[in-house]
Amino acid sequence: MSKIKAIPRRIITGTKDGKSYIEKDEIITNVSKHFQGLIISDVWQTSKMPASFEQEKPVENSAIPTVIKNGTYFRYVQIPPDEQLGIETTAGQPHPLMHQTKSLDYIIILSGEIYLITDTDETLLQAGDIVIQTGTNHAWSNRSTENCVQLAVLIDAE
Repeated sequence: MSKIKAIPRRIITGTKDGKSYIEKDEIITNVSKHFQGLIISDVWQTSKMPASFEQEKPVENSAIPTVIKNGTYFRYVQIPPDEQLGIETTAGQPHPLMHQTKSLDYIIILSGEIYLITDTDETLLQAGDIVIQTGTNHAWSNRSTENCVQLAVLIDAE
C-alpha cells in the first residue's frame, strides 16, 4: 500500500516594505487517492490569462483534470505499479485509463519509471524525462515495482 508523502509548498507572493517574503511554508493538505495508491495533489491553479498574482482558491483533486478556461493547474502525481492499482490490460484494447484533456501539459518525471501510452505506441520514461502532452489520448502504465512521481503543469488549450 502506498503511503502518502508529505508534499511541502512554499509561496513567495508579496512584498513588505519593498522586499519579497515567504508568505506560506506549509505541507499541502489537498492530497487524495482516486484509485488504490494513486496520489494526486493539485498544488496550485490559476483562473485567467495572463495569470494573476492574487491568491487562488485551492482546487478539488480529480483523477482526470479539467483545466479552468484560460487557467492552469500545477499537479503532483504519484502513480503506483499497475499491479497495486488493479489494472489489467487486454491485447488489442485501449488501456483502461486512456484519457484526453483539453490542455497543453508539461510533465517531468521526478522518480521511478512509467510507460506513456498513446493510441498507436508507447515509450518508457524515467526520472528526468520531460513530456509535452498536446491534448491527445494517452495513459500511464507503471510496470515496475516502485512508485513513479511526476509533476505536471496543465495549461488550458484549444
